Amino acid sequence: MEFLTEFGLFLAKTVTFVVAVLIVVTAVVSAAQRKHESEDADGDLHLKRLNEGYKRLRENIHQKMLGESDRKAWLKARKKEKKADAKARKKAKSVEKEEETSPRVFVLDFNGDIKASDTDSLRKSITAVLSVAEPGRDEVVVRLESGGGLVHAYGLAAAQLDRIRSKGVTLTACVDKVAASGGYMMACVADRIIASPFAVLGSIGVVAQLPNFHRLLKKNDVDFEVLTAGEHKRTLTVFGENTDKGREKFLEDLEDTHVLFKEYVTERRPSVDIQQVANGDIWFGRRALDVHLIDELKTSDEYLIEACDRAEVVTVNFRHKRTLPEKLGLAASSAIEHGIWKVLGALRNRNIQ
Repeated sequence: MEFLTEFGLFLAKTVTFVVAVLIVVTAVVSAAQRKHESEDADGDLHLKRLNEGYKRLRENIHQKMLGESDRKAWLKARKKEKKADAKARKKAKSVEKEEETSPRVFVLDFNGDIKASDTDSLRKSITAVLSVAEPGRDEVVVRLESGGGLVHAYGLAAAQLDRIRSKGVTLTACVDKVAASGGYMMACVADRIIASPFAVLGSIGVVAQLPNFHRLLKKNDVDFEVLTAGEHKRTLTVFGENTDKGREKFLEDLEDTHVLFKEYVTERRPSVDIQQVANGDIWFGRRALDVHLIDELKTSDEYLIEACDRAEVVTVNFRHKRTLPEKLGLAASSAIEHGIWKVLGALRNRNIQ
């Protein structure tokens, strides 16, 4: 009994100590986070020079293909070249008037969901790029992947890309997989659209769908009332009884949205026969080239590698900071997922045996 009492006291002290440490750590982390967020509440801007990455990749594969003696000689020569380059850069920086002669290519990424949630990051990245980009010399490349979504959300995303063209900076859209519906609305803003051979493009149309439970409610003697002020405040509802007049107005709104979509594409790509392509169909890359939905067949990798030979290529990404609860939630979900896969793997091995 005495042992149990002492063990209980020891356990209580240990738990108290651990809780106190956790409280202190949480307070410190929260204070540091609040200070950091006050300095930059929006997030972090991340830049990566692709020229250097491709150069390292080329050097790595080159030296791995050499023999032992040749590799040593090559590494020795490269070391001398790096020293000479560093010395030349240092000398150039010492000159008071230094002119930039090399054009720059800024690479942005947009991965779209139904709500175009990436628009905020895109907006901030564009603002940062336009603060330094020079019209007529620099270029912006957007690597675009989206199957479309809400009209107003993708309308805003496309308007953000319009800011680049309005400043006179060349805009190129690269589509490796899909730019359909709202995704194509964004792509057509570009001066030039480049797509891979089997990328999905087009779907210039508008769709809306919703279930209606009115008959189910009526069958169970449940009344549902919709009160509006304004004839067209509510056309179709999920629970109320829909009328032919409401459907007619709803279709009228869809048609008007479709007209706006077609006008938007026509203004930015006058070479497109809008009557031919604005029927909701999709085209793979090769077929999209035939109907002028795109300008060239090429992957984004190929285009950017070629750009590295003529310009300084920099990726620009604006990343939001995660709060402490978000980080803990991600860590917990990752641990749970890892545990599930571990259990499934053990069960599979057991079944195999």
